[in-house]
Formats: sequence, structure tokens, C-alpha cells
Amino acid sequence: MKLLFYIFPLIYLFNYQFNFNDNLKSVEYDSLIYPEQKHRDQALLISRLLSKYHYKKMAFDDSLSSNILDKYVESLDPNREYFYSSDIKYFNNIRFNIDNYIINGNLEPMYEIFAVYRERAKDRIIYSFDFLESEPDFTIEEEFYFDRKKLPWMKSRFEMDDYWRKKIKNYALNLKVLGKEWNDIKEVLDKRYKRFEKTINQFDSEDVFEIFINSYTQLYDPHTDYFSPSNAEKFNINMSKSFEGIGARLIQDVDHTVIYEVIPGGPAFKSKALKKDDKILGVAQGENEEYEDIVGWRLNDVVKKIKGPKGSVVKLLVLDRDASFDDAPDTIQLVRDKVNVVDEDAEFDIIPIKNHNKIFNFGVITIPSFYMNFEDAQNGIEDYKSVTRDVKRCLDSLSQKNIDGILIDLRNNGGGSLQEAIDLTGLFIDSGPVVQVKSSSGGVDIEKDYDKVIHYDGPLFVLNNSFTASSSEIFSGAIQDYNRGLVLGESTFGKGTVQNLIGLDRFFRNTDKESFGQLKITLAKYYRISGSSTQKIGVKPDIEFPNSFDREFYTENSRKNALKWDEIDRLEFSNKLQITSNNIEELNQIFDDRLKNDNAIKKYLSNIDEIKKNREKKIISLNLQQRLNEKKDSDDKQDNLNVSINYTEIFPLENNLLKEKIENDLYLRESLKLFTDLLNLKS
Repeated sequence: MKLLFYIFPLIYLFNYQFNFNDNLKSVEYDSLIYPEQKHRDQALLISRLLSKYHYKKMAFDDSLSSNILDKYVESLDPNREYFYSSDIKYFNNIRFNIDNYIINGNLEPMYEIFAVYRERAKDRIIYSFDFLESEPDFTIEEEFYFDRKKLPWMKSRFEMDDYWRKKIKNYALNLKVLGKEWNDIKEVLDKRYKRFEKTINQFDSEDVFEIFINSYTQLYDPHTDYFSPSNAEKFNINMSKSFEGIGARLIQDVDHTVIYEVIPGGPAFKSKALKKDDKILGVAQGENEEYEDIVGWRLNDVVKKIKGPKGSVVKLLVLDRDASFDDAPDTIQLVRDKVNVVDEDAEFDIIPIKNHNKIFNFGVITIPSFYMNFEDAQNGIEDYKSVTRDVKRCLDSLSQKNIDGILIDLRNNGGGSLQEAIDLTGLFIDSGPVVQVKSSSGGVDIEKDYDKVIHYDGPLFVLNNSFTASSSEIFSGAIQDYNRGLVLGESTFGKGTVQNLIGLDRFFRNTDKESFGQLKITLAKYYRISGSSTQKIGVKPDIEFPNSFDREFYTENSRKNALKWDEIDRLEFSNKLQITSNNIEELNQIFDDRLKNDNAIKKYLSNIDEIKKNREKKIISLNLQQRLNEKKDSDDKQDNLNVSINYTEIFPLENNLLKEKIENDLYLRESLKLFTDLLNLKS
């Protein structure tokens, strides 16, 4: 085994140079990156921490080794557009040895795999520059199969060149359809590949180690990550009290920078212009600067471009998450600001709605996250900031009004403090269990609300969507289990796991003051008081709204190696019976009838069908006229889907902002309609 490790570089170079039919020049020795001693030590430590503390128990054996190799290769080349099948065949020589390499600190083979990736990428960059020397023929009838994730690895340079010819032609055609001339197109793509070339050359030993070790950690679950010292610092800044920027967390998806989370309270959140899974294509500084194409950039470099001091302007070119290839990106201008992570206030509106000649008034409390100022709380500051305290103030204000019911809007609420989820539930019940937490050792803790005071005992609705996650799911599940209120909208995200950060510095004698990064590790799972986990399945609504987001693409259920759903024992608790099965059945019948007859809903359902069709497309035409025709058809369909309805009679609002909110928010409209239906049924 050790012999294989030591001869791997020479065998590989020999194989690379003579068996690949001159697909590429051999790997240059001076292009190789080598692991540092600390990386060998970190790999061993991380393996021990995972084996001992992670919720999921996995044997550290040849099977795990095989999965690490597959994940590592996938991390480097997710769309199978750089490596050849001969590369993969040779990598298989070490398939069952990686577990031993980690134990022995032998990381060189993993770095050599990266060296092969880098040479393959450089070759594709050279090809791209050559291809861009002349304008392609956009009149040819041909198609591009762009999703290669599940296709076989390419065998020959001819096959690779043909794929990349179509890939670059498609990028060019996207710009051509938007009206750009060839010289401009060539300039944009030329800059893109020069930037990619620079990125490839900037990878260092720490970068390679982070990619490799996360290929290992994420086999446990998608929320277990190693953060290099520099990324750990950025993560801590993001999780701290405040920072300056636009208030969005980003991730890398192949060539694109994608919105992972819009942070409540920040400029992006207030603008309502950015959403989770939107793609950022370009960035410009100030109001008059030109956009810089960022497709293919490293995430760190994109973040540096978007970050900036409070009060400065940044412009983004953003492709909507539901857009097709040829749709024009949106131009979004934001003023950077201080983002106070713990100051995301819960807010309320009073919205009147007319039904059966009667006016109902509902309080709508929007909760962007389950925030809490931990620092102030630990320092004994009496009036520390928390979502429960803010919601209590909202309830106190609403109690002075003529309110018929309260709707808690948790859409896009990614969670936060577990204690706040428990305390918030306590505002609506007298006392009792709220959530169960099962540790990796198998022990179960029951977290309860002990406050017997009910701050609101009237009719209650909770509105969720696919991005309602974590602590939000605990609150929603408890309200549903107690039959305290009606849950409606979409099934929630399905994150039912608990993570903790472990600083790795503490495990090393660090005479050189060297930093070793952090490990975020999953230690426990949440369970509802009914015994069901929220993991993967989320909280299913009592009344389900039509959803454009396929759970196989967007939620925890879509993530590889996500922990499985399971159940534990149900707890004894006092059922509030404010929502009955008959109520749910009758309201579902009313909503089904509305789905069939309401013009706004029918248009929305048509839009969903169109979105799902676009998402399922794997092949796209490379003929300019056909693409122009497809774009026109898409634009015409979108125009037909736009429905202008006057809601003044149903929602007698004087506030223009609330009018706009109601007109643009089908879920909120339908929730309030159903609220009046429930009250009419009960009366």
C-alpha cells in the first residue's frame, strides 16, 4: 500500500504522457502543489472527531475511501467536462486506499489528482481562446446537451473538443440573443477565460486541502464542513453581530455564483430584488462603472467585488432562478449598509379583507429569522434583543386593535436560536414540550416551555414555504401538533439537524501561532413532540399551496448524504383542539374549488408549469433563429401570464405599500381568504 503511494507520481506521469494519445502535455513538475505537514495532522484529527462525535456513524474503511474519491472528483469536475475516462480509470488505482492515506498522513495522491484537474482546465482554457478567434456559424442546426452530471466520462480529445465547442458557442449565443455583436461577445468571453486561467493558477495548498477534506466531511451530511483559517474568519464574521455589505451569503455552483441566503434586515432583503438560488453574472462598482463579467470566478474573488463600505453603491447583473438560458438578466442596484444580524425585527401589518359583506382585520406578523443577541444575554443585559420579545410587543400592539386573527409569516425564515423557537411557541400555548433533541449517543432531551402565560389565544395561522427551515420548522411543527393553529403554504425545507463549531487550534501545540481552521459538525437531530423528525420531509402544511420548487432540487431532500427521516417516541401533551380535522377537510375543499376557478391562481399554476418545463430541459438549440423564436414564445407566454386584478373590493386598503404587497403576494392573499373561510365555518 505504501509502495503504491510512493510510486504514484511517477506511474501517473508516465501514464499521462504515453497513454493518452497526446490529449495533453504531461503534468509539469513545477505545477504540482504539495500538502503541508499541518494538513496531514488536520486530516487525521478531523477523521477522529467525525468518528467520535458526528451523529451519523460510519465505518472508516475501504467503502468510505471509495466514496471519498467519487466525491472529490465530483467536487473538482461536477459536470464531467474536464477529466477523461482514462483519468478516472487511473484514479481508481487508489480507490480503496484513501482511508489509509488519511491515517498515515499521505495526502500526495489527492494533490496529484488536483494537478491533473488543473492541467485539464488549462488545456480547456487554451482551447477556448483558440475557438474565440473567429465567430461561429449560428445558422447551423445543432443542439447542446449541457447537463453532463450523469453522463459517462468523455473518452477522447475529439469528444472533449466538440463538447467545449458547443459550450462556448452556447455562451456566445446567450449574448447574441440579447443583442450583442461578435466583438463585444468575444471580449466578454475572452475576459471570462482569462479570469478563469488566473483563478486556476492561484490555487494553493490550503485550497486543495479544503476541497479534499470537505469531500470527506460531506459524506457524513451536507452541513458538516471544514473551514480553512481564512474561510473560518469569514464564517465567523458572517455569524457575528454585524458586518457591512449587501446582506447575502453566496455559494459556488460550477461556473456560477449563486445566492444561498438573503440575510433579513440587509440591503438585499429590503430591496426584495434578490432571492435564494438567483445567479449573479456581473458586478459593477458605483452607479456609472461598467459591469465586470464574473462567470467562472472563484467565490472569494466575487465576495471581494460585492463587499464594500457602508453607503457605497454596487450593481449586480442577476439571472432569476426560474429564468431560461436566453432570458435577459435583471439589473439590480444596492447601497451597501451595515447588516445587523441580531437586529432583524419581527414586524406586523393590519390587513382588512372583505368576505360575505363583512370586514375582517388580521394581524400579519413577519418573522425573518429566530434571532437573539447571545452576547447581550450572556452579559446579563436585561433588555437584550430577541424575536420572542419583539413578537410579544407585536401581540401587545395588536391586542389594542380589533383583530380577528393573527397570521405568522415564516416564509424564507432560515431559523436561528432553538431557545427562541421554544419561547415563541410559549406565547401561544400555556406550557408543555416543544421539541425533542436526540444526540449522537442516542440520548433524548425534551425541551419545554414552562411559562404558563398565554399571550395570544385567538385564531392563528402559520404560513411557510420551501425555504422555511430549522427553528422555524420546530415552531411550525409544535403549533401543528398542538392543533393550536393552521399551517399552510408549502412543505418546509427539512433541516432537522443541529451543528456546532469546533476550533481545531486547541488540539495542537502551536508554537508558531499557526491557525488550523474550524470544523462544523452535526451533533444531534430535532424531533417533533409527535415523534416525527423534520429531517428531509419538513413540516407538511394542513393546506398545501401550489409550489414551483421541486423538493428534489431545492430542499434538504435534494442534498446528497442528507441524514434520513425517522421517528422516536411520541410525547404526552395537552391537545389544544383549536383546529380540527373537519376544519382542515372543509378548508381544503374550499381551496380546491378556488384553484379551479380563480383567474389569478390559474395564471400562477400555468407559470409554475412553464417553470418546471424549463427546469427539465437538458438540451438547447445552438441555432440563432430558433433561439430567437424560443425567446419570443417565452416572452409572449410571460405576457399572457401577467394578470392585472383589482383587489380593492376584497382588500379595502388605503396604504399604497400594503396594496402593492397584496397585489404581488398570492400566498398572502389566499391565506387571508382562507382565514375568513375558517372564521365563517366556525361561526
